[in-house]
Amino acid sequence: MAVRYPVVPENIIVHLGKPNEDAKNVTVSFIDYISNVAASEIYPTWPRESLIANIYAIISFTMNRIYNEWYRSKGYSFDITSSPLYDQAFVPNRSTYENINNIVEEIFNNYVVKGNQVQPYFTKYCDGRNTTCDGLSQWGSVSLANQGKNYLEILRYYYGNDINIKKDAPVGDVIGYPGYVVSFGSAGNPVLAIQRDLRRIRKNYPAIPDIFNTVGIYDQETVDAVKKFQEIFSLPVTGSVDKATWYKIKYVYTSVKKLSDLYSEGLTEKETTFLYEDELNYGDTGIEVEHIHYFLDAIAFLDPDIPRLKTNSIYNDNSITMVKAFQKKYNLPVTGIFTYSDWKVLKDVYDNILKSLDNDYVDELYPDYFLVRGTTGNDVIRFQKFLLSICQYDHSIPGVRVNGIFDELTEKSVLKLQKDYGFSENGIVGPLLWRKVVELSKR
Repeated sequence: MAVRYPVVPENIIVHLGKPNEDAKNVTVSFIDYISNVAASEIYPTWPRESLIANIYAIISFTMNRIYNEWYRSKGYSFDITSSPLYDQAFVPNRSTYENINNIVEEIFNNYVVKGNQVQPYFTKYCDGRNTTCDGLSQWGSVSLANQGKNYLEILRYYYGNDINIKKDAPVGDVIGYPGYVVSFGSAGNPVLAIQRDLRRIRKNYPAIPDIFNTVGIYDQETVDAVKKFQEIFSLPVTGSVDKATWYKIKYVYTSVKKLSDLYSEGLTEKETTFLYEDELNYGDTGIEVEHIHYFLDAIAFLDPDIPRLKTNSIYNDNSITMVKAFQKKYNLPVTGIFTYSDWKVLKDVYDNILKSLDNDYVDELYPDYFLVRGTTGNDVIRFQKFLLSICQYDHSIPGVRVNGIFDELTEKSVLKLQKDYGFSENGIVGPLLWRKVVELSKR
């Protein structure tokens, strides 16, 4: 399991105006943005401890906006505005100060947390002279520093004694919408995030059905919960999570938990722990490794540029070799580490293969999503036909009706096969079980 701690972005998109104002968006590095805001908000002549406390407030405020996708969840294409009425003062191409820049470079990937919460704390602040607020007073921090208080004591004075600093956050891509529609049969961290958010939203909107699945499979319970959410918030009722539904879920979740508020309910480590790694590397195991291996093997069967090597459920040297070849072929960073960006390309390539092949061969290929009880359609018929062939010689299998419905009888047969051949007994058909069933059907 992996805790999805906040990531510091390399760049940030700033809207040069109020949120609804017709203004330009500019992309600047995160470090340059923090230095610019600090030079706009505070004075370089202030005591060092006051400067550090204020810069921490600026960093954490910014990280809170980005981590909660505050503006993107409202349909905007930027991370933060330059308006101090809504966010922080940012002036394009302004001069900055060496001592402030040095502090920013030292602490840019540290941020403020409160209690046992994981998300960057919403470090609201004001100047303390012209305006006052519940958060940090910029001029008040100067007085406290002159009294001998250090930056952490200053932060705790304004935000509470349970304030701490999370240090050395990773720098990289911020994970938001995965880039594809998440729907029935999908699996992985995007599904887990949707299910977690909907469970919490349900406390405020009890008409949304509960979701009991905890393995990250997009099942019928999830479909029903998404449909009710879409109905409540006037979205097209599809049961699938496209970009619009994803960000609406994110917006409502952030709102009900008050994640962009001084008095936030907060996110605990348990709530940000997911079953699947965001990056797969040597030694990793799990359902997503099986997915990658299956799809790479299918692609390698048809593409001589991808070596077809023996794989299992462990990400090993063969995995790295195949992934590197795939990344090179499709102009991705050649690292051997598999990311969500690679997954989107892999899925597209596999889908195109399915469309290009003759039906006789396609029948044996896994459809690229999980089959669970309640799934219907031609892919279920294909699977049931394989099951029927097995039942003709293995009479211990409960049986199957080839009706295109993953019903109770189909599930019982799947469970029996999983028990007989050492798979997890969950009644879910993934790529490796599909391949085993196709293999058994040819005896």
